[in-house]
Amino acid sequence: MQIGMIGLGRMGANMAQRLLLGGHQCVVFNRTPAPVRKLVKAGAIGAVALADLVKKLKPPRAIWMMIPGAFVDQLIADLLPHLDPDDILIDGGNSYYVDDIRRAKELAAKNVHYIDCGTSGGVVGLERGYCLMIGGPDEAVARLDPVFKTLAPGVGVIPRTAGRKKRKGTAEQGYLHCGPSGAGHFVKMVHNGIEYGLMAAYAEGMDILAHANVGNSKQSHDAETTPLRNPEEFQFVLDLPEIAEVWRRGSVIASWLLDLTAAALVKDPTLAKFDGRVSDSGEGRWTIKAAIDEAVPVPVLSTALYSRFSSRGEAEFADKLLSAMRFEFGGHVEKSAGG
Repeated sequence: MQIGMIGLGRMGANMAQRLLLGGHQCVVFNRTPAPVRKLVKAGAIGAVALADLVKKLKPPRAIWMMIPGAFVDQLIADLLPHLDPDDILIDGGNSYYVDDIRRAKELAAKNVHYIDCGTSGGVVGLERGYCLMIGGPDEAVARLDPVFKTLAPGVGVIPRTAGRKKRKGTAEQGYLHCGPSGAGHFVKMVHNGIEYGLMAAYAEGMDILAHANVGNSKQSHDAETTPLRNPEEFQFVLDLPEIAEVWRRGSVIASWLLDLTAAALVKDPTLAKFDGRVSDSGEGRWTIKAAIDEAVPVPVLSTALYSRFSSRGEAEFADKLLSAMRFEFGGHVEKSAGG
């Protein structure tokens, strides 16, 4: 099948490469030309502009947009004058599902189909494949099934879920038409909200292990410090890379995220090159907003999001105010970071 790919960043380029390896013809465009040249060497057809990309695709066209959500509306506006009725635009990034519902209505009025496709797989998706969560009209989604099937990981070596024999569909292949416009990114939004919580759980648990030798440290004894009552109970010098590795082997908390954690700790057990400023690209916030609108309690996901805010210094003023209040009511003087 022929498909256009716009946005050849960390995921887009690998997705185009996987499609080429799967026998599809890809016409590719990127804001900077270097990724285009690399994919042309791999067999893709390069485009020098959006109009050139559209021209090189045979109608009815399918164009996959793999760019940040903030730029999708402008890209659609730039593409629209060059499109024909029955063309399909696919947003494979992390757009807000509410925007998808609006875009689908606007494009349907111009007889252009819009598909929202939540894409999970990261930078290793070229080899592993991508989990795809798809929203959009039935006919357009069905037309692109060969593309979704190639991008998805397939059944692979994962054992079948007990009781699934009577179920049909593509979920076991790693892609799913979740529902109408917006449904794909809604499912991906919650997926990423869960991801925040899982990552926070691993990080916090590892932090407890990393401090298990606190009893060996010199203890402060003053009015401003809660003493460690039983230092002898915290004398463990634990090997975190080895713990992560053993948890990967048969543990109930084994997962791909734990695999990645183990790999990171083997490279650098102290994680010295990281500052611990954790970004959020919006999906966690949108998940919590949806939970509020649905009156669904999500304390773990909410806390994980707020932890990311704190990691970036967003709690600095609040922390200063806490110190100020303690000084005002009790004359408590801040202790330095070193003790």
